[in-house]
Amino acid sequence: MRIVFAGTPETAVPTLDRLSHDHDVVAVITRPDAPRGRKRILTPSPVALRAQHLGLNLVKSSTFTPEIVEEIRRLQPDVGVVVAFGALIPPAVLTLPKQEWINLHFSALPTWRGASPLQRDIISGAETAHLTVFRLVTELDAGDILTTRKSPLDKFETSGRALERLATEGADVVAEVLEEMASGDISAAPQIGLVTYAPKLTAADAQLLANLSLITAFNLFRGVTPEPGAWIECSTGRLKIVDCVPEEPSEQPAGVKSGGLTTRDDSVLLGFADGYLKLIDVQPAGKSIMPAIDWLRGLQNPQTWSFS
Repeated sequence: MRIVFAGTPETAVPTLDRLSHDHDVVAVITRPDAPRGRKRILTPSPVALRAQHLGLNLVKSSTFTPEIVEEIRRLQPDVGVVVAFGALIPPAVLTLPKQEWINLHFSALPTWRGASPLQRDIISGAETAHLTVFRLVTELDAGDILTTRKSPLDKFETSGRALERLATEGADVVAEVLEEMASGDISAAPQIGLVTYAPKLTAADAQLLANLSLITAFNLFRGVTPEPGAWIECSTGRLKIVDCVPEEPSEQPAGVKSGGLTTRDDSVLLGFADGYLKLIDVQPAGKSIMPAIDWLRGLQNPQTWSFS
């Protein structure tokens, strides 16, 4: 099949790889180069880099100009495939493929329509992730469902690690849907159930508060790691929590001091309403990532340290 692919982050690369192996990818559309790192250097998206490596026809744009629309029309694609493109496909472009556009989404639609579905699932404490392929329509993530698959989530899995794994699983699901489309043996069902939305996570969404329960705090950490990154506001300024695990109840010191800090052997324990997170790696404001125990040794008054 002749495929137009639209995607941007690393999450989209496995599907692009699979499509380029199985089909004729006539164009890859990705968002323009973006500033990254402390020096804010303009950097191509992971999809752009992969498309260049594969020698594919690459278009960098977040909007569909008349020239891009005409180019897609000229290429006469059979199907359009979207994985985390980061922009809406306009109605004039939806009608260009001979069949339709399909989208790989990381939730059980209509739950968590939007930019951060898997992250919101993890934050809510879900034990299972979902991969949904649906027909693209003008309304956000509202098209008929072609297939949905389940994938268990490990209780320590962050959204970054889960997305890396699910991106590969999702490539297989997209490939199966395209096989069914090619054979004509495909059916779709309308979305049923309560619609919920998952807007892009911001730094404000990623703050761990001292009055949270331990499991709520850890699920929030998992959902916002690596982006936008969990953090606390403490007496020494903002502290980013890069890696942590819940302390086992049998190993917790007697009594929990919410908002406080304690140690056990070489472990740094951060107190929440009913338990402790054991800090592994942290990043103080303006500094590099470091082991939590090294950060603790650098505190001038750890006895009076606190977070809210």
